[in-house]
Amino acid sequence: MSDIAKTTADLFAGAQDLDASLSDVTVEQSIEQAVLLRRGNLRLLVYTDDSRDERLHRMREEAIGRGAGVLVLLTGDHVPDSVQQFTFEHAHFDYMEPPLEPVRLARHIRRIFTTLQWEEEARLARQELKANRSQLKEIQAIGVALSAERDLDRLLNLIVEKAREITHADAGSLYIAEGREEDGDRRLRFKISQNDSIEVPFSEFTLPISPASIAGYVATTKETLIVDDVYEIPDDSPFNFNASFDKNFNYRTRSMLVVPLITRAGEMIGVLQLLNRKLRPDQTLTPDTTADAVIPFTPADVELVTSLGSAAAVSLENAFLYEEIQRLFEGFVRASVTAIESRDPTTSGHSDRVAQLTVGLAEKVDNLSDGRFGNIRFSREQLREIQYASLLHDFGKIGVREQVLVKAEKLYPWDFRFVEARFKYARKVLETRFLRAQNRLLVEKGREKAAAELHELEAAYRRESEELDQFMDVVRSANRPSVLAEGDFAVLQQIAARTFVEDDGREQPLLLPDEVVNLSLPKGSLNSDERREIESHVSHTFDFLQRIPWTKELRDIPRIAFLHHEKLDGRGYPNGFAAEEIPVQSRMMTISDIYDALTASDRPYKKAVPVEKALDIIGYEVKEGLLDADLFDIFVQAEIYKLTV
Repeated sequence: MSDIAKTTADLFAGAQDLDASLSDVTVEQSIEQAVLLRRGNLRLLVYTDDSRDERLHRMREEAIGRGAGVLVLLTGDHVPDSVQQFTFEHAHFDYMEPPLEPVRLARHIRRIFTTLQWEEEARLARQELKANRSQLKEIQAIGVALSAERDLDRLLNLIVEKAREITHADAGSLYIAEGREEDGDRRLRFKISQNDSIEVPFSEFTLPISPASIAGYVATTKETLIVDDVYEIPDDSPFNFNASFDKNFNYRTRSMLVVPLITRAGEMIGVLQLLNRKLRPDQTLTPDTTADAVIPFTPADVELVTSLGSAAAVSLENAFLYEEIQRLFEGFVRASVTAIESRDPTTSGHSDRVAQLTVGLAEKVDNLSDGRFGNIRFSREQLREIQYASLLHDFGKIGVREQVLVKAEKLYPWDFRFVEARFKYARKVLETRFLRAQNRLLVEKGREKAAAELHELEAAYRRESEELDQFMDVVRSANRPSVLAEGDFAVLQQIAARTFVEDDGREQPLLLPDEVVNLSLPKGSLNSDERREIESHVSHTFDFLQRIPWTKELRDIPRIAFLHHEKLDGRGYPNGFAAEEIPVQSRMMTISDIYDALTASDRPYKKAVPVEKALDIIGYEVKEGLLDADLFDIFVQAEIYKLTV
């Protein structure tokens, strides 16, 4: 029993002397007949079963609760049932029967520590696997978010934000490459900056792509760079750290991770720069670190950010391509508008002004929080849809004859010249008739005897000549269109009833029936056939626009443009749709189109209507139930009409 009388600590000391593999095992705590051993993060409680010390009891419960190993040194001649059951259930629980010898104790200690080490490694592996799965899901989620973002500015901010999140970086920035590699003059443009510690006023700048700067070095080599402390970069390094930012804003840059953004084709399109990695919330603080300490970036961070950088490069490449397509399409739209207006220079700028007014009205409606339009919201894409529909609303005029488009007066210039020529011819006929009658009187009676008749003949000639002049003045006046119905054109019928006889004896009217019809138009310069031809432009517009493979966001452009001449009471064209069939976008465009047509100063067939009168005219159509009253109220109260002043 002398061995049993020894303390557990003495037994362990003897075991450690016999087994060199236990040299790294230390005593963390020792009490009578019990000892708590430690190897790294692993613990093993060794005690004799006859220990009754309360401290030992607490130590045992705590050890078991924390997953420490337990070794019971039995002092009796049999194994208690409780010990056998516990050993069966817990691999890190063991017992040692007498004799309690150091060599056997060393074997038990080594076995339990080995088991504990395996369990710890398995636990860490499971933990790492779980973390990797979590990080993989996070990277996938970030990739989805990046691929879904088309707005370049939001995408750039999202890239920096997500990269900082997964690396716990205090700050980050992003450079975008400009220029073409074949030109040899590529530069990096500083586009995004984020910092949790300080507020920094942002301004863009560019720097050359060269190894002299950290970002330039990464852009040149296309290799990821980790710097633990930027102020300790070796003197022989090809790059150096520019400390001006730190000096200007009292910031201390330390660790840095810089990743090139490379496209699938291998082209460098940007550089992502992360600064000052912080501890994760779940990381254990060491005695010499604090929660806000700056630590170096790790290889794991490199893997994560490299994966994110690949996704970011693809998203950026797509965003650039999307912007190029947008610019291309914008150019196509503008070129189309130019083509339209080149056929009718007098309406130059009309489409652009209608777009400004309609988009302005849509943005105001989008900001309303109550009322009839309180629930209506227009996304950025929908506002672009409204803009394009407004710019292209008159594109169908390309299918209308140019002479109809530019018709400034009721008679075409060549038709009016025919009328003028006819009046001149009638005057010549009148003059010839007068001269012949005058000559006959002089021959037959002489000047003295025919004086009275000659005077009467001359007076009649003057009256008829002046009447022809008056008729021509009426025709000139009637030929000029009016904005609203006005004037009495009955005198045109009197003129049309007047005739003259040509030299061959044929009788000709001063005005032909078609000329009377056109000159009698009460409004505008177009007759019914010409007006139908002009009105057909909306159908031409629709036929043209629906042939374009619009994106999902812009698919309603043809319909919005098609219905901008419909009226709420069904009196519009070309379909005569009722109010419920006309979308709000088309209703807004209708108001804008009418307003600009009234106030435009470049129309040769009418004078510009003052703003107040134009609004009164539109207000009259609102009262007649033709236009949307609520939209017109917003148009007036928000002074949308001033956008094109």
